[in-house]
Amino acid sequence: MLKKRVIITLTFNNGVLFRTKNFNPDYRYTKNFIDLWSIDELMIIDVSKRKNFKKFQNIIKDFSRNCFVPITVGGGIKDIDQVNQCFNNGADKILLGSESIKNPKLISLVSKKFGNQSIIQSVDFKKIDNKSYKIMCQSGKRLTNIDIIKLCNSYINKGVGEILLNDVSNDGSLLGYDLKFLKKISKKIKCPTLALGGAGKWEHILEIFKKTKIQAACTQNIYHFTEESILSAKRFLKKNNIDIRV
Repeated sequence: MLKKRVIITLTFNNGVLFRTKNFNPDYRYTKNFIDLWSIDELMIIDVSKRKNFKKFQNIIKDFSRNCFVPITVGGGIKDIDQVNQCFNNGADKILLGSESIKNPKLISLVSKKFGNQSIIQSVDFKKIDNKSYKIMCQSGKRLTNIDIIKLCNSYINKGVGEILLNDVSNDGSLLGYDLKFLKKISKKIKCPTLALGGAGKWEHILEIFKKTKIQAACTQNIYHFTEESILSAKRFLKKNNIDIRV
């Protein structure tokens, strides 16, 4: 059985580290200090409205020189040339977004060249009127009527290795993951699933591992990325019988 993972997510707006709320840059960190020794994986996402791909590549290079865990990068990746650049600059995995809806062939191209273990597909969703869930496109700006389960499994069939379930409504809330929805969805997706959006305390991460089939908890706003905080989270999970690296 796979060990559970804690993944730190860093979002950059025009080259500057920001936290986000409801998919919008919300607070600028005045100091970009992140301890990278105790995490399992790192996810770096460009959330800039106007993408500067070259500037984002410099961020990837900087982290790859100083980080010794797998790095996933994404945010507006549109073609195989950009994918190649990300891997050449030190990425271990690519995070694809709603471009995959418009251009599903991109998944097949990446999978054929780098393998399905190299692709995480973000599926951005939002709870509507406190009852239904909708897939979002264009960085959480546009609602669709696409069936979530069918979309996820179509991605897997095209070559995706993991699915990131990214909660637009809960982003930055610190109120906890949407356990009911994630439990239902993670049962039906035929590959490892990651969850992002809502973690505000260690108990939230424990809950998602205890109550759903989610394999990795992604979080960005719960702490200021210090070694003590990361270690304390993992020790807490271990103490509560979660199979996780410490």
